Amino acid sequence: MSLVNYATREITCKIVYYGPGRSGKTTNLHYIYEQVPRDRKGKMVSLATQTDRTLFFDFLPLDLGMISGFTTRFQLYTVPGQVYYHTTRKLVLQGADGVVFVADSQARQLQENIESMQDLHTHLAEHGIDARALPLVIQYNKRDLPPEMILGVPALEDALNFRGVPSFPADALHGTGVFETLRGIAELVLRRLSAAAPAGSR
Repeated sequence: MSLVNYATREITCKIVYYGPGRSGKTTNLHYIYEQVPRDRKGKMVSLATQTDRTLFFDFLPLDLGMISGFTTRFQLYTVPGQVYYHTTRKLVLQGADGVVFVADSQARQLQENIESMQDLHTHLAEHGIDARALPLVIQYNKRDLPPEMILGVPALEDALNFRGVPSFPADALHGTGVFETLRGIAELVLRRLSAAAPAGSR
């Protein structure tokens, strides 16, 4: 749940990058961290195993400057994609203001993408969150791989985007689509916050 301080005109929002293992969630955060000016970001905390998979979460506090007269900060988290970190994924999702679902475009990963999307909706329901109301965007990552290895975007849309949410093709390793994805979820979160704000505070 976002923290809004009307006295200091500050908003802090939590964005969670969700998706199957090795889909590119942590790669997104690393790219963002490398590109954002030093005075606009905090320390990045990354807990990885020897196989370079996120064990718990990555946390990157990001200052997006002034939006509608508020200083806006986003805390970006990733969840571990592996199925045996079920409890951790649920915990990291708690209090999320928005979710970026990072799908792996490889054809052989389609079932994992579908299961991870179902897993996301299960966790949101367990938190009492209406998945249809929560800001969500989908990123189709690894579009840089050879065409014979990946599914076309229309096929991925049919399999995963049953809500018709904004979606972004991406190559997180090289940065293509990374900031477009972040901007997409940020706009949805801020639009929802603005609609929910008391009339006299906008």
